[in-house]
Amino acid sequence: MRRLLAVLLAALVGAPLAGSLPPPVSAQPAAEEPSGGLTAFTSDSELRAFLRSLRPERRRDLEAFGAGPPPMPPPMPPPPADAAAAPSASQRAEADSVVVTGSRVRSANITNTQEANVDEGGIVKNRGDILVILRRGRLFTVSTAGGGLRPVDSINAFPPGVDASGDWYDEMLIAGDRVVVIGFSNRRGGTEVSRFRLSDAGRLRFEDAYHLKSNDYYSSRNYASRLIGNRLILYTPLYLNWRNDPLEALPGIRRWRGDPEERFRPIATARQIYIAPGLKDRPNGRVEALHTLIGCDLLAPVLSCRATGVLGPSSRSFYVSSRAIYLWLSGFGGGDVRRAVPASVYRLPLSLGRPSAAGVRGSPVDQFSFQEDRGVLNVLVRSDGVGDAMGRPEFSSGAVALLRMPVRLFGDGSREAESVLYQRLPRPGANQYAFRNRFVGDWLIYGFNGGGESGRAVAVATRSGGPVHEFDVPSTVDRIEPLGSDALIVGDRGGDLLFTALEPGRARLHEPWTLPEARETESRSHAFFYRPDDEAGASGVLGLPVARPAPPEMRSLFASTASMLFLRRTLRRFSSLGELEAEATGAVDDDCKASCVDWYGNARPIFLGDRTFALLGYELVEGDVGRNRIREVRRINFAPSRQGDPDGKPDEWAD
Repeated sequence: MRRLLAVLLAALVGAPLAGSLPPPVSAQPAAEEPSGGLTAFTSDSELRAFLRSLRPERRRDLEAFGAGPPPMPPPMPPPPADAAAAPSASQRAEADSVVVTGSRVRSANITNTQEANVDEGGIVKNRGDILVILRRGRLFTVSTAGGGLRPVDSINAFPPGVDASGDWYDEMLIAGDRVVVIGFSNRRGGTEVSRFRLSDAGRLRFEDAYHLKSNDYYSSRNYASRLIGNRLILYTPLYLNWRNDPLEALPGIRRWRGDPEERFRPIATARQIYIAPGLKDRPNGRVEALHTLIGCDLLAPVLSCRATGVLGPSSRSFYVSSRAIYLWLSGFGGGDVRRAVPASVYRLPLSLGRPSAAGVRGSPVDQFSFQEDRGVLNVLVRSDGVGDAMGRPEFSSGAVALLRMPVRLFGDGSREAESVLYQRLPRPGANQYAFRNRFVGDWLIYGFNGGGESGRAVAVATRSGGPVHEFDVPSTVDRIEPLGSDALIVGDRGGDLLFTALEPGRARLHEPWTLPEARETESRSHAFFYRPDDEAGASGVLGLPVARPAPPEMRSLFASTASMLFLRRTLRRFSSLGELEAEATGAVDDDCKASCVDWYGNARPIFLGDRTFALLGYELVEGDVGRNRIREVRRINFAPSRQGDPDGKPDEWAD
């Protein structure tokens, strides 16, 4: 639950991973398919009997920290509200941002995604000339047709006639003419999937809404939803209730018709529920949650979904490549990784058919710890990690290693990745907070803060036996992003924001470019975008939202003012194009009714064709990118108080 401050996890004790630097793995090409698969439970009665057999052990856990899942660290505290947030008077003390990072390839998508052809739920998407924006419980559309910029429509992002005051609307996707909003509702049944029809002119009409059984899917770095074609892939956790029938946790769906007591229709039986053999056979196996992967046809007249579930510890990391879905489940431990609670990594086809699995050790930090590449799953692991639920990605500790596991090793789950597949890597010091990692082409880049205002970065060739380079970074390491074949490190030094390019192939760290007296306004991956001029990415334009101290006359209202910084990169050298700024005056009370903290951020650089925009709260600013600077062309404010009734009128929906 996002509003509750959870107790921090017990301190994790760092431990070295097994072995020293391993010899190279065979150069023989890896097969791209698993060697086998898991066996599901054969019946509901078998699954029920298994879960009930674990109750004595689980009851002791409940006595230790109360009913429900193990405690989680709270989400990142929001920073002071920026001018872009335009909060209501009662909410000015709350922030409108938080955290992640990521993108591996350039695509036609305006969202900074980790994988090609795998869209991620976000707060701004486009369909042709129409931009769709999700903000503070509402959807907005803006037309860019004919070279203009015009607000078109707005509508609540939740079903008509409901009280959504305790709900969160986080992620939005577009499939065909449907806008799909993913949210979480405590009152109405867990994860909510609402569909809206989008006309060619940008008008919105509510179509239908569905509820899926789940606990809160929030992650400070990851996204719960992916879109491949018109198929939604959704991760949801279900923490097991050991005081009632455990099968009540089986995945289910219901269409919202206004009745909160309407029953859920099962979308999986015991025959779609799996568990790794090593965990199933252990008398004290840690089974705390049913991790559910759901696939839905978003264009079906009635939403059609199927689910596959995996039982295991509550700690998880979720990653989707263009070929498969991966779910890493690990227990909480400490001490030597050899004696830690065994972990399992599952691989599911995109069709959500039979999963395969393998035993592993350690834990990824977040989804950016994964890369599926040429028949091999590369994963950065730490000996002590807590998965990517809630604020857990911000806390990891212990030794660091790169696991290179051929996909052919996935099978019935009885086989564990051998120690030769782990390459031990340089380990951070005592500072365990905000470890960052990213795959950039054929390199793994990770970084951590060395204390004070400096950091360390490590570049590791993903091919076995390749070089490892270490770098002293002149700032903290708060963000790592791909710049074509290079990497970008963004961090703080003495209140200034530094941009440092790393060329891993040449083991070179370039001189930083500095923005004085500034900070990032949010660290989510989608807050960053780089548009390369060529495949190598040595030249291009990047955008990142930043904040500066507010002018003295405005500090009674705002501590800082927001803008979108644009940098040009020419032959690997940065130069400033300038900033598109939010209006420091004119913020309005938006009468927010739901999702009134932008946990997923509120600012985005947008490159749409040859046009460039800055989304800054309720403002959309267009800039003309010249050779040496960006010049503001036009701006609009689409705040709801300026747009009329957010519920919309169905009879007005027309092209």
